[in-house]
Amino acid sequence: MTKADIIDQISAGTGLTKLETEAVVNGFMTVIKAELVNGGRIDLRGFGSFTVQHRAARTARNPRTNTPVPVAASNIPSFKPSKEFRKEVDEAMD
Repeated sequence: MTKADIIDQISAGTGLTKLETEAVVNGFMTVIKAELVNGGRIDLRGFGSFTVQHRAARTARNPRTNTPVPVAASNIPSFKPSKEFRKEVDEAMD
């Protein structure tokens, strides 16, 4: 599913125009990005949480030459689904 598909489905379900729905979806994503950039956390009850996780520096291995390759430390966005969300997906997939 793409962003356009999400906009189409929300628009059909809410009665908003596609332009209005696109503005809401873009605003939602902008808020999430801004909060994570500032080191914050977003909790959506019943859905999950968005956080930033720190990855420590490490040494990896180039599989072709078997030489060590340094990998710098980094911060990555992360999503953890709620228990209810995981359960719902698990039951739907059975």
